[in-house]
Amino acid sequence: MSESKQPFTDHVTRAQRTQRAPGFFTPARIVAGLMTVLAVVFLFLWSAATISQQDQQQKIAAMKSKLDEMAARLVDALAQNQTNLDQITALQGQVADLEKQKEAAMQMSNGLENEMRNDLESKDVTISKLQGKLTVSILDRVMFDSGEAVLKPAGQTVMQKIADLLAKHPELKIHVIGHTDNVPIRPAAHGRFASNWELSTARALAAVHYLTEQGGVDPHRVGAVGYGEFRPIADNSTAEGRAKNRRIAITILPDELAAADTVPVPKPAIGTNAVAVPSQLPDQHP
Repeated sequence: MSESKQPFTDHVTRAQRTQRAPGFFTPARIVAGLMTVLAVVFLFLWSAATISQQDQQQKIAAMKSKLDEMAARLVDALAQNQTNLDQITALQGQVADLEKQKEAAMQMSNGLENEMRNDLESKDVTISKLQGKLTVSILDRVMFDSGEAVLKPAGQTVMQKIADLLAKHPELKIHVIGHTDNVPIRPAAHGRFASNWELSTARALAAVHYLTEQGGVDPHRVGAVGYGEFRPIADNSTAEGRAKNRRIAITILPDELAAADTVPVPKPAIGTNAVAVPSQLPDQHP
């Protein structure tokens, strides 16, 4: 066996020969390695794509849910808006109707006022209008004798004219209000009337009885109240002032004002709607 002439490099040469041995880096092995690498890359990409797709689907589903919720809210809002529009339209119609009714009531009131001024107004009968109330004030010298509550013929004539005018306006309510001066009741009349309250109420009732029993006015439209001496319109210290305070006031007003103006009291047996003293009802005289 011969010895190598290059002992220091033989082992390197042998290693290189071993690495270059025929058949070690064959095409099949190279292809297999590449396929393995490609498979690993494909699996990585597929996994990443799958995770991304699931995340996108979840986001899409969440967005769809929100869109559905917003669409439902929009439908509800549109329905509520339509309801509001319908209500506004209905209210506008009601306002228009009320305006027409108000205009008709105003024309009717003005017509009635003009009729009363033409047929009734005199030095003893005055007509006034305040806050929708039409008031006919009649001095007691036309209606009654001193200290009495029986209608005189002149008073009956006035009451009949008022009844005839009111017959044209069945929707109106009538308050008949008795007033006196502050002179105490005379002893001769004391047996019938304890005070001016009783006298004023009896006079109001006398007018009411005539309107309903002789004048044909529906009793459901009429009420009576007496204020005695406690609602003066003039100075009681003079004869002229006392004469103005002794009066019957007939207030004519629409049904809605009558309902707000009157405190309910028990219905008396005589058939009128209300008989009271000042402590029971608010002042209805302007």
